[in-house]
Order: sequence, then structure tokens, then C-alpha cells
Amino acid sequence: MVKSSILFATTTILSLSTALADEGDIKADKAIISAGAELYADNCAVCHGADLEGAEDWQGYNEDGTLKPPPHDASGHTWHHSDTLLFDYVKLGGTAAMAKVALEDFNSGMPPFGDTLTDEEIWNVLAFIKSSWPEDIQQTQREISEEERALKETKGE
Repeated sequence: MVKSSILFATTTILSLSTALADEGDIKADKAIISAGAELYADNCAVCHGADLEGAEDWQGYNEDGTLKPPPHDASGHTWHHSDTLLFDYVKLGGTAAMAKVALEDFNSGMPPFGDTLTDEEIWNVLAFIKSSWPEDIQQTQREISEEERALKETKGE
């Protein structure tokens, strides 16, 4: 009985923390950030760097004309984007995510991970990435996400 109560409590806490993470609150618990770090290492680090540093000369292009992988630390531009765009970028891939916001012919090299990672896992990766940013950048990114949510509510989306 005690084991099942502990398991239930742990599951409830993790579910609540995940819900907070997917609402843009990067103050997710350490388990979510740790899970996100593992997923990042397994799926993202090969292109974006083990330390979130991005590709060398990341503001340039690959030989095939696609954009080089940017850093996800504070030196890059990931934090300039809303949670929705970041989530879609991972799930749908860069080109499809940008087409969704009416930016056609965007030549991103980012593949879709929607068949590889669950939505929860994508939010965990994003929570890990955001946890590396200084508080002022985290706050700015939260405000960007909140402004987008408010605009969508105004439009009835």
C-alpha cells in the first residue's frame, strides 16, 4: 500500500511538472530537466553540440544550402522564439514549422522528431535547454511566449 502511494505521488508530481514545462515554465523539476538532458544528448547534440554550442560558423550555410545548427545556449537565438514555435520546430522540423507560420521556402536543415520523440519528451528537451539560460533570458523568452498566447486568445485560436 505504501509503495503504491509513493508511486502515485511521484507520478502525480512528474505529471504536474511536465504540464508546467509544456506551458513554458522552465522551473520544472530536476527529473524533467535530467530526462531532457538525456534526450538532448541522444537526439540533438550531434548537430547542436554537447554543450548547446551549435555548429562552428553557425550563422552560415551548409554545402546543401540549409542553415547550420544554431547554439541553444544564451549565445544563440533559440530564446528569441515562443514555446509554440520551438515545440513545432522540433516536432515538425524546421521547414514545416516555419511554413506553419507563413514563412515559405525556409531552408532549414532541422529534421522532424515527431516520430522519434513524444510531445512530453520534446517539452522535456526544451525544459533542459531553457534551464541553461540566465534568468533574464528565461524571463524574456517567457514574455515572448505569453504575448503569443495572448494574441492567439484574442484571435480565438
